[in-house]
Amino acid sequence: MQRASRLTRELSLLATEPPPGITCWQNGQLNDLRAQILGGADTPYEKGIFNLEITVPERYPFEPPKIRFLTPIYHPNIDSAGRICLDVLKLPPKGAWRPSLNISTLLTSIQLLMAEPNPDDPLMADISSEYKYNKQLFLRNAREWTAKYAGQ
Repeated sequence: MQRASRLTRELSLLATEPPPGITCWQNGQLNDLRAQILGGADTPYEKGIFNLEITVPERYPFEPPKIRFLTPIYHPNIDSAGRICLDVLKLPPKGAWRPSLNISTLLTSIQLLMAEPNPDDPLMADISSEYKYNKQLFLRNAREWTAKYAGQ
């Protein structure tokens, strides 16, 4: 019951006051959501539209939602299956999820991660070392992937 009323409240807020560049909606059932994040200006993801899948667990908000990219993205912290390496998506002690966080906060954190990758905690080691040691090549590859997979 708590999950349903909280999710309804969160989705209503996301619909009326979405964070800049982020949309989120219900995909059939209440625990199955979709989101879109626009690639930020001055990032290699600029002008890209990235689709995400959000699965809300039974124990939400005491357990974080599972979020993954459906749109392929060239990023050191996001793997080819769309899984995201981000501390707020995991429970403590390894993660930083807290019940006071919400879906809007998570999507904003993911948007920030897109703009500021963390090469020291990578899911994709090869992309991470490219980001660290050959930034120009990383930027070119990320722009190409964005144009290919996330272009309108």
